[in-house]
Amino acid sequence: MGRTKSGGGGSSNSSLSPSSGETNALSTTSAAETRLKELLKELYHLIHEVQEERARGEHNLTNISKTHERMQQEQRITPYYKNKLRGLYNTAMQDAEAEAELLRRSLDKIGEIKAIRDNRKHDSERPKPIMRRGVLMTMLQQNAVTLPLWVSKPGEKPPPLCGAVAADSNYIAKQSDKVAARVRSSDGEENWILAEVTVFSQATNKYDVDDIDAEEGKERHTLSKRRVMPLPIWKANPETDPEALFPKGQLVLALYPQTTCFYRALIHEPPKKPQDDYSVLFEDTSYPDGYSPPLMVAQRYVIICKEDKKK
Repeated sequence: MGRTKSGGGGSSNSSLSPSSGETNALSTTSAAETRLKELLKELYHLIHEVQEERARGEHNLTNISKTHERMQQEQRITPYYKNKLRGLYNTAMQDAEAEAELLRRSLDKIGEIKAIRDNRKHDSERPKPIMRRGVLMTMLQQNAVTLPLWVSKPGEKPPPLCGAVAADSNYIAKQSDKVAARVRSSDGEENWILAEVTVFSQATNKYDVDDIDAEEGKERHTLSKRRVMPLPIWKANPETDPEALFPKGQLVLALYPQTTCFYRALIHEPPKKPQDDYSVLFEDTSYPDGYSPPLMVAQRYVIICKEDKKK
């Protein structure tokens, strides 16, 4: 950790004392470490509660199965069996909801843990290392795979930034969040790139973002809010929330495979299962119909395109 430079006639002890900035940084780091330990402990207990709740639910499901077997053996449905099954199924639904709530809380804890770790990496005073291409592509793929799946409660609608659901107009991306940023290159061409937020200024209504794939020292951009689009923070479940996915034929911006740039594309097929990706057709003039063959892109890297469809 660097020391403040002492003045010509000052006491030598002043140069050995931590500056106020260093003290604040140490205090912040200590608080983050404490909070991280608390969250890990809470997550540990939640996981055990999930296991216990699942065991209770499985016991009840076994009772349901045995009751159905007895009914088949007796070949009749008596009021006793009707009442018993009604009670067992009600209990099964309550067990499932209790387990789902514990899983939601666990996902929230995991999100908090990840945010603290990301901020700790971001606040490091060491120079940002230049990541090898293969490592970067693997990291982006892992980020897409580990994106949390939104699990709706009965009657609940998917929130903003779940799949295709847009962010609120007043939403501000947080430090270290990944975003799509529209930047201008040295030759004047504009492109949508994958970037990471460093800070947002309320005074200027502008973001400072780092190009995730640029050489060190050349990656920082200051952009107005309209030139920055947050990426989804939850995957939408096609089986329960299909309305939170882009439909077939929708114009989008999608991250071209093995690159860090977003390009215009049409949705060829939306995901059918929670773990599925979009199938998209990128605009490409080298093909007779103006579109590439279908390519797979994760929900994490497919966002709304506000421009008109090409003519």
